Amino acid sequence: MAKKLWEKGYEINKEIETFTVGHDREMDLYLAKYDVLGSMAHITMLESIGLLTKDELTRLLAELKNIYAVCESGQFKIEDGVEDVHSQVELMLTRKLGDTGKKIHSGRSRNDQVLLDLKLFTRHELKEVVDHVKVLFDELIQKSNQYKNVLMPGYTHLQIAMPSSFGLWFGAYAESLADDMYYLLAAYRMVNRNPLGSAAGYGSSFPLNRTMTTKLLGFDSMDYNVVYAQMGRGKMERNVSFSLATVAGTLAKLAYDACLFNCQNFGFVHLPKECTTGSSIMPHKKNPDVFELIRAKSNKIQSLPQQIMMIMNNLPCGYFRDLQMIKEVFLPTFDELINCLQMTAYIVNKMEVNTHILDNPLYDPIFSVEKVNKLTAAGMPFRDAYKKVGLEIEAGTFKPDKHIHHTHEGSIGNLCNDRIEALMTQNIQQFHFERVETAEQDLLK
Repeated sequence: MAKKLWEKGYEINKEIETFTVGHDREMDLYLAKYDVLGSMAHITMLESIGLLTKDELTRLLAELKNIYAVCESGQFKIEDGVEDVHSQVELMLTRKLGDTGKKIHSGRSRNDQVLLDLKLFTRHELKEVVDHVKVLFDELIQKSNQYKNVLMPGYTHLQIAMPSSFGLWFGAYAESLADDMYYLLAAYRMVNRNPLGSAAGYGSSFPLNRTMTTKLLGFDSMDYNVVYAQMGRGKMERNVSFSLATVAGTLAKLAYDACLFNCQNFGFVHLPKECTTGSSIMPHKKNPDVFELIRAKSNKIQSLPQQIMMIMNNLPCGYFRDLQMIKEVFLPTFDELINCLQMTAYIVNKMEVNTHILDNPLYDPIFSVEKVNKLTAAGMPFRDAYKKVGLEIEAGTFKPDKHIHHTHEGSIGNLCNDRIEALMTQNIQQFHFERVETAEQDLLK
């Protein structure tokens, strides 16, 4: 059985060990390839300060690349009796390279090692989220442009209110995602700082070159203060979770609208039949289960910041095992959100709209404001026009003019979709993902 990195010649109670390890080994599989990348940068730096020879570095890098390939193939496993991903990587190295494999831990602690792994993982996953947000954004913009001239009723208090359009409805969610990108960008910038070299939170007596590992891993900067680097554990996950929650909030609202508009009482949109499910006793049913699950999953994701805050909120500075629990709620969330984004983009692409909703006289009153505005534009005081139209509606004599003409920015006749697209493009360009990709590719050469 493999020894633990901290073992001191006595055995820990097995029940205590099981309790303290928890789901950590399972969660560490998310981090495996990032642990390898971090080790590659760390040992490159160790060689530069004389703690490894050139030959040792060459052999270690070659073997770490092999382990990275195992991670990429999905074959990496943490063996029974091995405590965590860090121990497993070191064990694999020592099996191949003997005592040389044990040298990779010089100048670092598992504390800054897992901090680094979490940041590298989160940085990669945020890029995946951004990419999938952009796919959904493009679908929404396309649908907004396609149906920009198809009117639908707008609602306040779930009462019919004023004319809207499918161009406005689809475009509203596109712009919401463009705004959500600000949160993702802020989270990414905070994540993209290097904690490596902070060790257990108090630095090291080795002359570590933290600037070098920062450049090797493509970080924008380092977490300078070593105590703060350790304090960032939990804070980083909490702030990232807020950015995921804001995207989830957009999805939840869209999913609710889609469920509502798809039901027979509204009949505004038609979901593709292959995206609906049936009933065990009612043969006519085509249920919007996918959007219902997207709504539920998105609402669950919106609770994530609170879960993380409740774990780390009352901890003083320094490392505590409480922080391990954050991984269990944080790491799987990216896959869940990305899955929701994929499903939403697919259904939006296939969604059809009812182009004749306003043929129903039920919706005639939504044109009342249009008539009030026309009377006002012709010289009648607004309050008098309002009263006149109100009395017509009460008397049942109101006749709507459904040929409306809005031209101001962001309205039915001027969606500003080109500006919304420009905003999204500008936000995405500020991530500078290419810098990270170049750095990681250089490490793996």
